[in-house]
Amino acid sequence: MTPIEDVAAALDIPADALEVYGRYKAKVGAVDARPQAGKLILVTAMSPTPAGEGKTTTTVGLADALHQLSKRVVVALREPSLGPVFGAKGGAAGGGYAQVVPMEDINLHFTGDLHAITAANNLLAAMVDNHIYHGNELGISQVVWHRCLDVNDRQLRHIIDGTGGPTSGVERQDSFDITAASEVMAVLCLATSLADLKARLGRMVVGYTEAGQPVTAGELGAAGAMTALLKDAAKPNLVQTLEHTPALVHGGPFANIAHGCNSVIATRTALGLADYVVTEAGFGSDLGAEKFCDIVCRQTGLQPDAVVIVATIRALLSHGSVASELGDDVAAVQTGMANLLRHAHNMRDVFGVPVVVAVNHFPTDTKSELDVVKQGCDEAGFPCELSQVWELGGTGGLDLAREVVRLADQPSDFHFCYDVDQPLDKKIETIAQRIYHASSVEFTDEARQEMELLTSHGFGGLPVCVAKTQYSFSDNAKLLGAPEGFTLTVKHLRVSAGAGFVVALTGTIMTMPGLPTTPAAIHIDVDGDGVISGLF
Repeated sequence: MTPIEDVAAALDIPADALEVYGRYKAKVGAVDARPQAGKLILVTAMSPTPAGEGKTTTTVGLADALHQLSKRVVVALREPSLGPVFGAKGGAAGGGYAQVVPMEDINLHFTGDLHAITAANNLLAAMVDNHIYHGNELGISQVVWHRCLDVNDRQLRHIIDGTGGPTSGVERQDSFDITAASEVMAVLCLATSLADLKARLGRMVVGYTEAGQPVTAGELGAAGAMTALLKDAAKPNLVQTLEHTPALVHGGPFANIAHGCNSVIATRTALGLADYVVTEAGFGSDLGAEKFCDIVCRQTGLQPDAVVIVATIRALLSHGSVASELGDDVAAVQTGMANLLRHAHNMRDVFGVPVVVAVNHFPTDTKSELDVVKQGCDEAGFPCELSQVWELGGTGGLDLAREVVRLADQPSDFHFCYDVDQPLDKKIETIAQRIYHASSVEFTDEARQEMELLTSHGFGGLPVCVAKTQYSFSDNAKLLGAPEGFTLTVKHLRVSAGAGFVVALTGTIMTMPGLPTTPAAIHIDVDGDGVISGLF
């Protein structure tokens, strides 16, 4: 690895703008960057499967390939959450020869950002309950603010706290969210400055009075202390890839229960430092990419110059109803293409951005299967390139990088999926019909009541963040491929006033995941010399 000061110097970041954490990672403070003239490349994917798509690996490898083409490039990624790291997914720093490093640090405590977010979130929770305990001057009758933890722990989905008598607090039903689903995480990632961060924190709704009036963190006097906890966490983290391409890794909201993109501050910093910025939106394009376009771009004025949709033969086989990841099954790949092409059409036809499909190559792929993907993309009018960055690093992504450069130079007609001035139910219906291809949306009675309440308090004009399964266009994880004609069921609505969106919870989505039967944590170990193993 290259010393982090040298990585910064390659971007003309002065030493006094760095807060160094050891030899290979640093916080980046304010820099005198150029106007944001860089090209923004958004990497997304087809609907995920247990086989994995390698989106982060492709993102890192593409940035390395652009670097090999002598482009001034920065890769901007989310920070991994300890939930997936110790759960089903494992590490999230890329793979093979397309990784950001130091991998162990990034996957574990890194620079402490997620711990700071957890602390700020839980400070607010403590202040809410303390306010109620000491007389409840604001008249809070319903608390909607949850504590959080950066570990998958299903036991905390439903709890009763404050037990033990009058000196122990106010007894009530409660629950925890995972830190990545906390509104504090979303606020940190959408804030444009420290002042904006403080203002957003103050707007967060923590509860309601008996009359249904919202009570905010600002009214509790919590915003200043929360900002103090987040002062350093608000600064992007500078690291590097295995090929020494600069990487800003900052923020980590999930895309199935939050908006799924790295911080605006990191992306804007990168655009002011580089000619090309490669960033990633979580899960399939129906989740992270839709939210990037409809929430992040709407709030900030950012917009992608090109979109890369990552696909694998293994995922296509899965969406083609083949249980096995192996074998030459052209028919199943052909069937699975419906899922991939819907994602491609959505990004090009709904959002107006040029699209290229990147087939993340695995040794089990056969030529006939790859030919089916290439032919299907050609017939639909989408360029398609093979990506071999896992095994070859940037060299394996040169064709993809050249195509990205070509597409990014083309004029785009970027636009949003829906008009933000529509009522909440119409915005949700528009996303469901245009992006998911649902025939209708059904709102539970509770969701209807919550919608009326949120609208009455002026939140109806906010964009929508749909929380749903990542495995399907629908709200049913088992409905693979490209389903149509289904009904999307919205069970609850809640406002993230600081983040600036309304969350619509669908299906069986939960904001506190659980560990699988065999957690990744079981395979993670450290030897007597401090060398960590099993963290992939």
